Amino acid sequence: MALFRGVVDACDADPYLMRAAKWHGEKVGRSCPVCKKNELVELRYAFGEQLGQYSGRIKNVKELTEMESEFGEFRVYLVEVCRGCSWNHLCASFILGDGRERKAPRKVRTLEDEDYATR
Repeated sequence: MALFRGVVDACDADPYLMRAAKWHGEKVGRSCPVCKKNELVELRYAFGEQLGQYSGRIKNVKELTEMESEFGEFRVYLVEVCRGCSWNHLCASFILGDGRERKAPRKVRTLEDEDYATR
């Protein structure tokens, strides 16, 4: 049986999550429940089949509002992260969209594609 080791287990954000919080996090008006610093930010991740290659990306409130009428259904995960102590917490998960079934958008080549640089 694993034991909870307090702050060590609570402050275990993945390095990629910390980097995302640094560059894309939106400040929250309250302090971290663990370290009490005012470095708490929110991230919103959007996932869904209809999003195609854009599934799993971080979106702000304005982008989510626009996406709500462009896609039938996708799930948003709201994550709080403290940039000071690496505490993180999944706050909410909810579904957005207009309910109409659509195909995923056509795949667009990006820098993430392996053969992009060889063109």
